[in-house]
Amino acid sequence: MRTSALAAPAVPLLLLMLTWLSFHAVNADAEVYDRALQTLDGVTVTENALQRDLLLARSGVLRNYDPLVQAVAALGDGHARLREIASEGARTAATIDALEDALARQEALVEQFKSENALLQNSLAYFGLFSARMTAHGGDGAILAGVSDLAAAMLRLTLDTSAPAAREVEESLGQLAAAAGDRDHPDIRALLAHGRMLHRLLPRLDGLLSALFGLPVGEELSSLRAMVLAHQGTSRESARRYRTLLYVISLALLAALVHLGLQLRARARALQRRAALEHLIASLSLGFIDAPPQEVSVRIETALGALADEIGADRAYFLLAGRDPLQVSWCRAGTALAAGWPERALALAGNPVLGGGELLDLVPERSLPDAADRAALAAAGLRDWACVVRRTGEAGLLGFDAVRARLTLPHGERSLLRMAFDVFANAVGRERLERDRAELAGRLQQARRMETVGALTSGIAHNFNNIVGAILGYAEMAEAQVATGGRAAWAIGEIRRAGERARDLVDQILTFGRRRDARRRPVRVAVLLAECASLLRASLTADVDLIVQDVPPGATVSGEVTQLQQVVLNLCNNAAQAMDNAGPITVAVDLREVGRLPPETTDRLPPGRYIRIAVEDRGRGMDEATRARVFEPFFTTRPAGNGLGLATVREIVREHAGALAVSTEPGAGSRFEVWLPAMVGPDADDGAAEPGLPLGQGETLMVINPDPVALLRDEEVLAALGYEPVGFSSVERAIAAHAQAPERFAAALVGPSARAEPVLRLRNGPGRGRALPVVLAAGSAASIDATALARAGIAEIVQWPLVATEVAATLARCLARR
Repeated sequence: MRTSALAAPAVPLLLLMLTWLSFHAVNADAEVYDRALQTLDGVTVTENALQRDLLLARSGVLRNYDPLVQAVAALGDGHARLREIASEGARTAATIDALEDALARQEALVEQFKSENALLQNSLAYFGLFSARMTAHGGDGAILAGVSDLAAAMLRLTLDTSAPAAREVEESLGQLAAAAGDRDHPDIRALLAHGRMLHRLLPRLDGLLSALFGLPVGEELSSLRAMVLAHQGTSRESARRYRTLLYVISLALLAALVHLGLQLRARARALQRRAALEHLIASLSLGFIDAPPQEVSVRIETALGALADEIGADRAYFLLAGRDPLQVSWCRAGTALAAGWPERALALAGNPVLGGGELLDLVPERSLPDAADRAALAAAGLRDWACVVRRTGEAGLLGFDAVRARLTLPHGERSLLRMAFDVFANAVGRERLERDRAELAGRLQQARRMETVGALTSGIAHNFNNIVGAILGYAEMAEAQVATGGRAAWAIGEIRRAGERARDLVDQILTFGRRRDARRRPVRVAVLLAECASLLRASLTADVDLIVQDVPPGATVSGEVTQLQQVVLNLCNNAAQAMDNAGPITVAVDLREVGRLPPETTDRLPPGRYIRIAVEDRGRGMDEATRARVFEPFFTTRPAGNGLGLATVREIVREHAGALAVSTEPGAGSRFEVWLPAMVGPDADDGAAEPGLPLGQGETLMVINPDPVALLRDEEVLAALGYEPVGFSSVERAIAAHAQAPERFAAALVGPSARAEPVLRLRNGPGRGRALPVVLAAGSAASIDATALARAGIAEIVQWPLVATEVAATLARCLARR
């Protein structure tokens, strides 16, 4: 199971890894780098062709500028392709950006060259035309000489645009203009104009060519080519490494597949063994279904022998240690259990060195560091040992010892022995449950008889109370008619006192059997103990020292004061009687946050915060048998007792959701502890100070609850507290009523099923500047969302179903704040 759980996510991860390696091993970037190199070659050729065409255009051979336009466009396209296919490294991107700048400058210079070269070629043509015309027509010799000199200087300037050549042309232009003088000859003017233009254009055009040829386009292309070649080499080397890694992983996978095949084969054999053992355990379990209780031990011994044969054990044993211990063992012929074994095995199973688990599977001489434990296993003659231990509840152990050889059951499959332990434990449990069922049936019959007797006793007590009342009445009448101090007066007094004791006994019987539905309210333990101490000091003898220790501040419980006083008074009176009315009685109170109550308590209570009232004496104490029956009705150890005091105390504490704990020792005194749930919140402080409830003055309250039965009950509680409740089945109806009469309602009480958003609208509804207080009745504090309550504007929270004392105090606070 664990292997399959690990393999489930491992297989897709392995496939993804192999796919990733395969993708990187084929060098998918090779085509990209090849295209980049081809593009670089094309851009280089185009750049060379552009420079060639520029020179041809400068020399006048290239009259059409289309090759220049096509070359510039091709260079732009090549740069765009390079940007798409080149690596995204910072260095490569910077080189491509530099190439882009150079190509942009080159394009601008080419456009400027085209414009000025066209003008140059046109001027050269006209200059040659007018020079030839002036020479052909002849004329003034000085002008012809000036034209010839200018033509020769211009020819040198077209070949060499250096400063001396430019000055020579400038001088020739000046001489020709001087020779022409004031003659207005159009050919001379045109020749001079074109000569001057050529004088300006030729150096500037050669400067443009120098700037074009000086651009770092070639250097950037060479740098980019070197980078692409470097990336191409790196990519090839990476692909080679990935191919090597893929080959190594393939070999590892092949080895893993071979290992997996061997494991599957071993697993199949283990499954066969497991199935055989499970089948045996199942058949043994079926044998216990109809086993009579007296044959359970015999069948367990037979099953131990069958299991031992199956796993190769020489000894097997099963034992339970508890109130009804059981031990069953089986030994192969020629072997026997060592002295103190398997009891010693159960003690060893608790060794924390072994891990504290349910299954102990170990080689004895290696697993225990303690020499004494190893010696115990050696004395038992063990070569292999496997056992199942149950440490919770009733401790138990199922063990198998191998004396002659190792167990044939592999270590990883010995967890199956838990199933066998459960089979045996369940069989014993069923046998004990059957025995307990018979015992409980007898107790039920006894309880029914006691119930009948109790009903009869209650009826007799009522009738007997009438008889005792008549006896006391006639005794008082007779006592008034005889002289005091005589024997008749003494006899009548004894009759009256005996009747009073009989009346007290009847009252206790009736009180013990009567339900106590008194109203609960917060009770401060300090005030309660102060009143009890005052009553006790007046009734106890002077030899009894009553010590009431300090009560923690804020210790408050919810209950009926007179009943709680009866609890404290009964416990203290019993303590005084246990000390023969001489000695100290200590009453202590503390607050406890506990997860569970001590095991001595008579009842189990949920975790929480409790107030513990302890009454301790130094009297005779009790033995275990007496302590077990101390709360039984009519059980007493005093001749004058009636056995109802502590029974009544227990019933009162139970009705207050509490519990009792008793710790005692013969001759060392007793300690009775009363555990009562502590009150928390504002009512724990405010409600205990005054016995009266803060009643309303007829204020109108809005009560919202979709349950009509619960709504009616809530209205009755509020009406009894002095308020005028108006019920609504939904928040929407309450909002509409509040909108019609904003000043009518003083507060709203919302049931636990109302939603926060409508309550928020109710809270923020019309009210002439005064918000309507909203009190939420919640059934459980765990279901309360503090954020939602704060957003809805809830003023207070009370318990639902409603408790009169809590609701009265809460509404009084809300209305006072409003």
